[in-house]
Formats: sequence, C-alpha cells, structure tokens
Amino acid sequence: MARILLGVSGGIAAYKALELARLATKAGHGVRVLMTPAAKRFVGPASFEAIVGGPVLLDEFDRDPIRGAFPGEPLPEHDPIGHLEVAANADAYLVAPASANTIAKLAAGIADSMVTTSFLACAAPRAVAPAMNDRMYEDAATQANLDTLRARGVHVIDPDTGPLASRGEHGAGRLPSPERLLSEIEALLPAPSGPWDGLRVLVPAGGTREPIDAVRYIGNRSSGRMGVALASAAAKRGADVTLIAANVALPEPAGVRRIDVETTAELAAAVESEFGASHALFMAAAVSDFRPADAAGGKLTREGSGGLELRLEETEDVIAAVAGERRTDQIVVGFAAEHGAGAIERARAKLERKGLDAIVFNDISRSDIGFDAERNEVTIVDRDGELLVPLAAKDEVADAILDRVETLRDRLSARG
Repeated sequence: MARILLGVSGGIAAYKALELARLATKAGHGVRVLMTPAAKRFVGPASFEAIVGGPVLLDEFDRDPIRGAFPGEPLPEHDPIGHLEVAANADAYLVAPASANTIAKLAAGIADSMVTTSFLACAAPRAVAPAMNDRMYEDAATQANLDTLRARGVHVIDPDTGPLASRGEHGAGRLPSPERLLSEIEALLPAPSGPWDGLRVLVPAGGTREPIDAVRYIGNRSSGRMGVALASAAAKRGADVTLIAANVALPEPAGVRRIDVETTAELAAAVESEFGASHALFMAAAVSDFRPADAAGGKLTREGSGGLELRLEETEDVIAAVAGERRTDQIVVGFAAEHGAGAIERARAKLERKGLDAIVFNDISRSDIGFDAERNEVTIVDRDGELLVPLAAKDEVADAILDRVETLRDRLSARG
C-alpha cells in the first residue's frame, strides 16, 4: 500500500486527524505524522505514535529515529536529513487540519516548522484540508492563499458546512470526516494495480422519487450507503467507476464520477446511456415499482378535496431491460430488499426471471440492517449457490460482494 505523510497543524479539528491516521493504517497504508508546535496544544504526539507505530516529527532540526522510513520498512544505513528524507519517501502528503496560519505559510513558501519545510521538499501529490472559523475561511486572504496553492497543483479539500467550534456559530470551515479525507488522499495516489484494472463499473445507488405534485413524492428510505460503499471498493481495486446517485445526500468517493438523478425514468435513461461502456453493473438503487399515473403540476391542497386518490402505474424494470441486452463480457448484479421467510427462494426466482448473474438481498424485517444503517448482512445468490455475508460495516460487505463477483468472471469466459 501507500506511504502517506500527514501534517497536523493547530486547531480543534486536530482530533479528527487521529481517526484519519487510524483509518489509513487499518487500510494498510504506512503513515508518518508531522506536527506544528500549535498542534501539540490540541493532541499529543504519543497518541499518533501509538496508532501509526512510528515516531512523530516535531522540529526540522530533530533527528528522525527511523531515518525517514515508514512503519514496517527497513531503516536506511545512513542517517539522512529528516525533513528531506521523510518527504522524499512519501507517496502523498496531506495537511489536515490546515489552519489559516499554516495555509498562509504554505502559500508564501515559508519553511519554519517540520510541516511547512517538508511540504516544500515533497515532490509527491500534496493536499490541504482547511479547518477554521467560517469568517477566517471566507476572508479574502485565506481564499487568495488557497487559490495560490491550487495554481501550484496542490489539491484543496473543501471544508464542510455546519456547527463550528465557537459556541453558537455555524458555517463553512469544518474539517471533513476522516473517511472523506482518506478517500481524497487515496485518489491522489497512482492508480492501484489489481484485478479490476481497466474495468468500467456502473453503480446506481439511493432511492428514486416519483412526484405526486410539485412538492410531494412516492419514495423509499434508501440512503445510498451500500451503493457508495460499492463504488468506493471498486475504485480502490482500480476500476473506473460511475455512480448514478438517486437522491443521495452522501458525497461520492474520491475519483468516482457522479450522475445525479431523481425519478426512475431519469435513472433508467442514465443506466441505458452508461451501460454500453461498462463491464459490470451493480444495481444497488432502490427503484420505485410504481409512480402516480397523473402527477399534478402544482401543489395539491386538502381544502374541499374530500380526500385524495392516487392511481399508480408500473415504472420501467431498469435492470431487466439492460440484462436482456448485455454483451457476453458484461456482469449484471441485482439487489433486493426481502422481508421474512422464503427470501432466498424469491431472490433466486428474480435472478432467473431477470437474467442476472447474481442478486444480493437483505432482510428488511430486521431493524439493525438495511435502509440507512451503517451495517448490513446480505446473502449473495448466483447460479453456483448462496453465500451469507454476516453482519458487518457496509464497506466490508461491499468488499465481500466484489470478491464473489470475481468468481463470476470465469463464467464470462465460458459464455464468450
């Protein structure tokens, strides 16, 4: 995996850098941490050292105990200059959080700390994640400094909007989640080499909405989490991924192309347009089976209406349509929300009826999995049998699904 250099500057958001370091290490990356003097006011070096398994560097004049190496690597025989060697060995460098002060120094080329000096010396892809009060972030000086960094090829990870550290304040300036930060920095790394190299993957996600009138709709509770996890997992394996997001509030994984849709008709049109260039389709979206036959153009009111009756009509069967027209080198995987007993039998019948290579179902009668839950338990049904994926985080479930699809590629060869 990659060697990631993490620079931490002063700010209350520095605590999120601890979780970022943990996630990156868990993902198999080697991580070295650099800190500004102000960062130590918010988090301690010992916390990072326990997580990444390597010493934190605090001053450009201090000797690096592991001589610029990353955790798990052999130490070089010579004793190099610390701030130069650790930067030379990095595959990517992220400063998170990047305070207004540190951003100003980076833009001006000031080298007065381990973080700023190593930033100047780093030839690998570099990124900064601003985190500060919204007024400081929106100030013309900060914006000009960020523009300067962008012009030099530095990737700027825009902050989130929400509650800020100062009591009662709200605005742009929140450090994004550690998951998003890791995804952003991984997208800057050289394309991974693996079994999905050169594959184009299409992942519809979320839930479609069918309008009743200008403000109301028929929809479902799908958040798109499972689809986003699949898109992320496929991208990490080297695939070129397109996410068709049906009313998904979640950000797309870094490096993943996104198409936003709302209705089943819009989703069907996007799938039809994109499927021909794809090698695999994971239909993780919860597509409405019915829509109002006559949607009102304005807003319906109840005054004097005596009630409301809706006549519903069937929507397009998106996955059956593309499965029936696919090439021999394309895999189509369906998803189904089943309820209670007989789920496997119903899933297998759907697999055969729609001509799918596999179908993934979960039992929505359980309250701890499924729609908008962080974890899921699914069963993958294909013509070779069934595979239960026990309750786990959705990113782990996504990897299990992709592992199973790997076995279907042999079938593609036989089909061709």
